[in-house]
Amino acid sequence: MNSRQVEGYQGAVEYAERWLDIISQTRLDTETAKAASRETVDNFVKHFNAGWVEYRKSVTEAGDYAGTEWRGEGIYYYDMFDNQYIDCLGGYGALDLGWSHPEVVAAVRAQAGKSGIPTQELMDPLRGALANLLARITPGDIDHAFLVNSGTETVEGALKIARLFTGRHNFIATVKAFHGKTLGSLSVMGKKDYRKALQPYGGQTFYVPFGDAEALEKQLEICNAVGVELCGFIAEPIQGEAGAIVPPDDYWPRVRELCTQHGVLLIADEVQTGLGRTGALWGLNHWNVVPDILCVAKSLGGGVMPIGAFAGNGRIWKAFEDPNPFIHTTTTGGNPMGCAAAIAAIHVTLRDRLPERAAELGAYFIGRLREIAAKYPQIYSGITGKGLLIGQHFHNPEVGYKVAAGLFKRKVLVAGTLISANTVRFEPPLIITREQIDEVLNRLADTLKEVAKKR
Repeated sequence: MNSRQVEGYQGAVEYAERWLDIISQTRLDTETAKAASRETVDNFVKHFNAGWVEYRKSVTEAGDYAGTEWRGEGIYYYDMFDNQYIDCLGGYGALDLGWSHPEVVAAVRAQAGKSGIPTQELMDPLRGALANLLARITPGDIDHAFLVNSGTETVEGALKIARLFTGRHNFIATVKAFHGKTLGSLSVMGKKDYRKALQPYGGQTFYVPFGDAEALEKQLEICNAVGVELCGFIAEPIQGEAGAIVPPDDYWPRVRELCTQHGVLLIADEVQTGLGRTGALWGLNHWNVVPDILCVAKSLGGGVMPIGAFAGNGRIWKAFEDPNPFIHTTTTGGNPMGCAAAIAAIHVTLRDRLPERAAELGAYFIGRLREIAAKYPQIYSGITGKGLLIGQHFHNPEVGYKVAAGLFKRKVLVAGTLISANTVRFEPPLIITREQIDEVLNRLADTLKEVAKKR
């Protein structure tokens, strides 16, 4: 190494040691917090993504120092200055159990002391145990699962096995759908803002409006008439990023009929809706529909570890087993720590009846929100959702951002950035109480008074 490299590496060692010291601290003194907050913004601008700084309310609305999350417990998180926030964003569905659930943390700590990353050669027991557990709780005859690190990877795997199983290459997806941002997932994305710049994609994707079974039927008939071979229809049971859009009650049963009739696999993207978020363990449970392939991630890791899975029945899984069982692999997916977190998360979710809790509290939350929205017709165009996946719809993104920013100033975190605030979701942890919901609603009412007065 030359002298410049030696100097650079030594500087890296010292920089890492400084941050390891900060990491070891639960609470930071004021001067450390100030310096770390400034440095965080500088690091994002120079080394990560400057756009995050320009458009996020955690910076633009935070005052002298950026909003920098540091620790959390239950439905609350705390910034570097130890200010307490009510988290109604919930990691876009990843924090169903809240921050740092003690049972999930304990399971991960216990496993981390033994092994973290699998050898890929020996049989790792927790991967098998989690696959077994998922087979017990997924709908219908689904009894196999492949474990990955993230939601978009589950969609990638679902698309891949659908192609392998059917021998076809084309899909139908829905307008405004969100399925992840890797290339395969983007190929079935229903939002121009994310997919346009990266076109073209492999195969063809045809789009139909979400919630319109008649449109799906027509598209299936057209593809059949012109000789376009389809392998799957993919959709979220309830559209998340689009604003918690709930389809008509007859939609999903009819979709299941159409997919079966046309020999097309039904792929349910339950990355955000799965494991209780909508008031049922799986979103499709509301309509008693069984998909051919199911994707789950986000809250599967209990808010502690990243992990996801795509699952199907043994008949479909033959496409992964024969003739090449290694046609789909991942080095870190389904690692022992992630599996430990998922096993603990499923245990807590079922034991504490969190889907039922989400149904009850979601009905209360949505009902109160609709009462509030009716008082501000100049601000709201509607409230949608099911369970604790709730969408606030505004007449324009500018007013939506003002509401989101006003809540942030009042220490309530919701979705909504400067470039995406036409719909702003409430996705609190499923462990939230009615009293905590009332506090959120009080702060929302105060925010709306301010926004309405300025308008």
